[in-house]
Amino acid sequence: MRWTNLPALVLASFAALSLTPAPAFAQTGQVVSVAKEDFAAARLGRRGLDLLMEKDGRIFIVATPGEMAALAGLRVPFTIEASRFLPQGLQGVSQAGGINGAYHSTLELETDLRALERDHPGLASLLEIGKTLEGRKIYALKISDNVAADEREPAVFFIGCHHAREWISVEVPFLFGKHLLENYDKDQEVRNLVDASEIWIVPIANPDGLEYSIHVYRYWRKNRRANADGTFGVDINRNYGYAWGFDNIGSSGLPGSDVYRGTAPFSEPETAAIRGLFLAHDFRAMISFHSFAQDILFPWGYTTEAAPTDAELGAVAGTMAGLIAGVRGTAYSSGQASRLLYLTNGDTVDWTYSIAGAPSYTIELSPVDIDHGGFFNDEAAIGAIFEENLPAMLYLTRYAIDNPVPRPPRVRVRRDGIRPVPESRLKLARTPVLRPSR
Repeated sequence: MRWTNLPALVLASFAALSLTPAPAFAQTGQVVSVAKEDFAAARLGRRGLDLLMEKDGRIFIVATPGEMAALAGLRVPFTIEASRFLPQGLQGVSQAGGINGAYHSTLELETDLRALERDHPGLASLLEIGKTLEGRKIYALKISDNVAADEREPAVFFIGCHHAREWISVEVPFLFGKHLLENYDKDQEVRNLVDASEIWIVPIANPDGLEYSIHVYRYWRKNRRANADGTFGVDINRNYGYAWGFDNIGSSGLPGSDVYRGTAPFSEPETAAIRGLFLAHDFRAMISFHSFAQDILFPWGYTTEAAPTDAELGAVAGTMAGLIAGVRGTAYSSGQASRLLYLTNGDTVDWTYSIAGAPSYTIELSPVDIDHGGFFNDEAAIGAIFEENLPAMLYLTRYAIDNPVPRPPRVRVRRDGIRPVPESRLKLARTPVLRPSR
């Protein structure tokens, strides 16, 4: 990235942030907000800041002390917004379950997944599908009526925690698996779905990042890759193979960016593990859970052009939104990812859709905005958020069973379009509207 017309001290501040490993205290940033017009005038959208959302004419940013000093040097007024978050969430203090409270750590999740496998023999099987850079296991829970066999049944995929700070995205897919297993003998709908399909659940795609978020820096997003320039982390939801690096709006080639795409498609063990699992089975539908925004998003993310099966994708998304609202009235918007949220490239759902033609969705879970908790969901709301999403997950599983012939989109990104464009040459036509980082 090239910087022009900036004071030398400010240049040095940003360079230091990009090129040297950040000590733990430097990574414990604060939420600050900047007026939208000041954000645009200073062209802050192109400077690798950790952007949360836009609300009421202000852009919210997680800023380290060095970044706040740089903003001051640029004469960009900002407001520290700590009062808009619950102190409990910011401090990581809870009444139960340790510093992460009712949310799962990687070890706690492994324990609970093994208990499900033990308590439901013949229905549940826990598989290690890969290991992270720090040696943690990536687990997939398979649920089927004859779980030890490969019956070539339609498969449905539910995945959580691509982004470390999105703790609620672990709980919803885990609780779905728990619901299916505990209700198989009591609920005919559940029995029918489990008997007719393979349901695969990966609650934590990013174990290293989750542990770092729990123990070091609550806002951490990426994995824990040690980059060549001394920074850490790849955004694994920008590391999948379809349209990887298509442009520098939907992802970044800068290692210090929170949407850094990595050195190559599937360069990260986490995405390689997901790729191996997905290609080994006949997946007919998938949901990747994130937070926060209350959105149901479908391909494409890398372009605003409509996907080949756009009408089907939209109809299914609309049905799921209606089912969620039917539980207690929580409103989820639905639409094409690039239009409803923002441009992304190299993300999960574009890749799964491109491979299988499978209806593929990102669900941005509750809350809807920063004032209702943002990434810091109230622990007491975990059950309610799952219960709202349960009918949509059951519906998508049934849809996959009833629509057995995948319809591959047969759309390819031009080879020259995949080549990353140097960020110094990138021209933005407009300042993007910021929403929670997916």
